[in-house]
Amino acid sequence: MHQKSYLNTENIERSHDGVEYHPLRPFLPENARVLFLGSFPPQRKRWCMDFYYPNFINDHWRIEGAVFFGDRNRFVDEEHKRFRLDDIVAFCHEKGIAFFDTSTAVRRLQDNASDKFLEVVEATDVRALIAHLPHLRAVVTTGEKATETLCTSLDIPTMPKVNTCVDIPNVKAQDGEQIVLYRLPSSSRAYPLAFDKKVEAYRQMFERYVD
Repeated sequence: MHQKSYLNTENIERSHDGVEYHPLRPFLPENARVLFLGSFPPQRKRWCMDFYYPNFINDHWRIEGAVFFGDRNRFVDEEHKRFRLDDIVAFCHEKGIAFFDTSTAVRRLQDNASDKFLEVVEATDVRALIAHLPHLRAVVTTGEKATETLCTSLDIPTMPKVNTCVDIPNVKAQDGEQIVLYRLPSSSRAYPLAFDKKVEAYRQMFERYVD
């Protein structure tokens, strides 16, 4: 049984006066070729597990299940309305998929999970994350807020459109390979795109960068 906690209890405890510090530690498998960077996790009352994309009605893990296993419920525990954390962690280690977010501290301007009501208090030091990932090929964002924050942090002059990528200036992997920013459609059900089309978009990215 998987025992490790990915909660950042120190950050949770120092979150006060409307400022939330990131409640999860970066998930950075050494073999990672893809790094997903969202904006910031939803409020913990919306979580069904202590990991990335924890909201049960967000389809990220259903999309990954469909892409890699042809089964949207591969990581879903429908009976308990949660995701299968042990399976997800083992899968991400095997495939080399890393996770964090573009902000390490935010204010929520409204009581919901919408990115547009997040105020960035402290942006993530993405270069420091990349330094831990010697085989990285792509930083992947799935929302406008995350893409915008990352472009500002890394001096990327043009935001890529959905399903396209751009080189990240002056950022290469330790083996000298260029690292790109690849933008995918959001896995949120609020994003107006059919599930199967999201699956195909994610499949194209994964086929390009993940063995």
